[in-house]
Amino acid sequence: MDWNAIQQYLPLYQKAAVLTVRLGVAGIIFAIIIGLVCAVIQYDKVPVLRQIVGVYIQLSRNTPLLVQLFFIYYGLPKVGIRTNAEICGIAGLAFLGGSYMAEAFRSGLEAIEPIQTESAYSLGMDRLQTMRYVILPQAMSTSMPAFMANVIFLLKETSVFSAISLMDLMFTAKDLIGMYSKTIECLFLLVAFYLIILLPVSIVGSLIERRLRYAGFGS
Repeated sequence: MDWNAIQQYLPLYQKAAVLTVRLGVAGIIFAIIIGLVCAVIQYDKVPVLRQIVGVYIQLSRNTPLLVQLFFIYYGLPKVGIRTNAEICGIAGLAFLGGSYMAEAFRSGLEAIEPIQTESAYSLGMDRLQTMRYVILPQAMSTSMPAFMANVIFLLKETSVFSAISLMDLMFTAKDLIGMYSKTIECLFLLVAFYLIILLPVSIVGSLIERRLRYAGFGS
């Protein structure tokens, strides 16, 4: 192990890690919004929109993120829609993640007993209040394990951003290996930075799940 090389490459990996986290967090935020909207549409069985959401979920979950990125990055400019690589990366992650989040949230919504809704209505709550104060808080608690698994999954999926020339961790590692043939050192830094990013997320997610379980939610 060449520690001098590791010290030399460290700033490049730090810069790449910042880009990876920034794009990953942005993509996950949009994925949560898309997933929540789609889950509510499915839960409420909204005509037409429910079918559209179903097609989107099947299309998104059954095609690789790499293919989706290629379509956004290389395909959309052919029809006059031009964006930069970072926006394409966020859009691809949101498109893929939205379908997984939608299924996680839907499972949480469908786990709520109908008596909860009926009780809320009997107390004088309207549809929006019932969804906001009764259904969604319990559904989010039930969905937490799947939600955290999806967050970790999407952060790991950022590794394919290198295919559209984004200087993320994977691109940096491949570039340095190609130039200097320091495979062990580059892979060591790659694994170390992914652990630095993902391990805290995993630990925090486990703590949240445990706390919700002790509080009586999601049971």
